[in-house]
Amino acid sequence: MAIKIGILGAGKVGIAIASLLDVMRFVDSVVLADVDSVENLDALRKARFRKLDVLSEPDLATFVSDCDAIVSAAPYYLNKTIAQACARSGRSYFDLTEDVETANFVRGLASESRSTFMPQCGLAPGAINIIASGLAHSFKVVRSVEMRVGALPLSASNQMKYYLSWSTAGLINEYCHCGEALYQGRRMPTLPLDGVEHLTIDGVEYEAFNTSGGVATMCETFEGQVNELNYKTLRYPGHRDLMKFLLYDLNLSQKQDLLTQIFDQEVPLSFSDVVIVYVNCVGNEEGGLLQRSFVKKIYAGTVGGRPLSAIQLSTAAGVVAVIELFARGLLPAGFVKQESIGLDQFFDTQWGGRVYREAETVAPRIFVQA
Repeated sequence: MAIKIGILGAGKVGIAIASLLDVMRFVDSVVLADVDSVENLDALRKARFRKLDVLSEPDLATFVSDCDAIVSAAPYYLNKTIAQACARSGRSYFDLTEDVETANFVRGLASESRSTFMPQCGLAPGAINIIASGLAHSFKVVRSVEMRVGALPLSASNQMKYYLSWSTAGLINEYCHCGEALYQGRRMPTLPLDGVEHLTIDGVEYEAFNTSGGVATMCETFEGQVNELNYKTLRYPGHRDLMKFLLYDLNLSQKQDLLTQIFDQEVPLSFSDVVIVYVNCVGNEEGGLLQRSFVKKIYAGTVGGRPLSAIQLSTAAGVVAVIELFARGLLPAGFVKQESIGLDQFFDTQWGGRVYREAETVAPRIFVQA
């Protein structure tokens, strides 16, 4: 059955999602909506643009009711409004949020819905949780699950060793809120920018530190079953110290809008990027204690003649893969966790397979606790 999909937010990731959906057989049409006009959709056969202000309740309700499923690629602080409109209209809802409060709000809406509500799709949270859960379930008994993801420029000459490649508001938001981890099988909060580690992957040095959102609902799912489970963001060495100075020494964590404005004005946007996906699991099998890992590098690519950065491609692939499963009738009604999707299911989708299974495999050389 062909379906009509509405995408709210026509930024970098929204357009990437439309590009990937454009080549999917189960998609009848895609409507890409934003408050700002978008040009250059000519290469997309199934997509059209509609100007829409999400904060206009009647216009949003009309848009949502005209689609079979809605994907929010809007800033995280608009997702509650969009999800509420989907709940009222009985439409299925997917988003990319790393914001824990928003995901919990969506979960509350889903409890009384016959439609599918699946927040936290994309890369991290999203694909990283599906992959980590798949590795964890490959053991009879799991001891530890480590998830590390980095969306990084291929090169950077500034002091932060970082250029923008995705939502600035989302980036700063995950740097400012506590995350969650399992420690000795119990759920514990983690302080943002804390827990620094150093890794060498394929000859390149990285640092990893706590951020919020990437673990999604995995601590709840694996509590009491896994001794250690955590998620950290990967960056080039030195980035974390500068961000901690900005956010806490200068107290800009209390002025996120101001810091977002500064970043958008002064930090360059880069399309020459790489996404690093690192999952390391340790568990028991009949032969004893074993380690299994999934370490990939995802680079920029072209879809339907449209160039997409690595973060566009990896994020869009995560959500389009679950929409494909939805279209096949493989997702239940109500709230759906990322880790409820089997790894084989995810790899069996067109974009889950192409972007994640077929990405360049690399081997971590060293893993050292700071």
